[in-house]
Amino acid sequence: MAGPVALEEVEAALGYSFADRGLLEEALTHASAARGVGRPSLERLEFLGDRVLGLALAAMLCEAHPDEAPGDLARRHARLASGETLASIGRRIGLQRHLRVERGHDREALPPSMIEDSCEAIIGAVYLDGGHDAAMALVEKFWERLIGDRPPRDPKTALQEWALARALPLPSYALVATDGPAHEPTLTVEVRVAGYEPVRASAGSKRAAEQVAARDLLDIVAATGG
Repeated sequence: MAGPVALEEVEAALGYSFADRGLLEEALTHASAARGVGRPSLERLEFLGDRVLGLALAAMLCEAHPDEAPGDLARRHARLASGETLASIGRRIGLQRHLRVERGHDREALPPSMIEDSCEAIIGAVYLDGGHDAAMALVEKFWERLIGDRPPRDPKTALQEWALARALPLPSYALVATDGPAHEPTLTVEVRVAGYEPVRASAGSKRAAEQVAARDLLDIVAATGG
């Protein structure tokens, strides 16, 4: 169990004091440390925190970019909710120092996935402890400066980040048709992502067709709230 000083350090970094510190303890307990000792791990809070983060980011993006198309918002959202971003924010909070893990792990070299999972669990813990407004304030505190710091990445990169953020297999692309004369062909590419119907798109090159297919799938994701 993390000591009161450690919990106070995390609370100070968050700018939030827990009424129920048991939730914070849970958010700092990786499954490897909970196994066999009868303590809850962070996994359920991570599940909740992922959904809370997604809603908070969607609201922030709609407010910050009122004229942007849903597909562009989806690309921004995928980057902001990516494992890379979560791990970076988790390190700012200091989770690498306070996360309870199985013995033998080098705290200075924890896998980024452990830190990102705990970061989402912290958001879920704050939501349960302080409610919607407290969780929204926490997300704003750490994500606000990232909302408009750079334009969305290209569609293929954004789709890949979206899939990684949800622990899905990477998108796969396949050339399914080539039409037209050799000097001016039209290539049709199909992109597949687990849980979604394949999407096809055509362009004058395979690379361009892949980008269009990725963009179209991201638009479908945005429209369905995925």
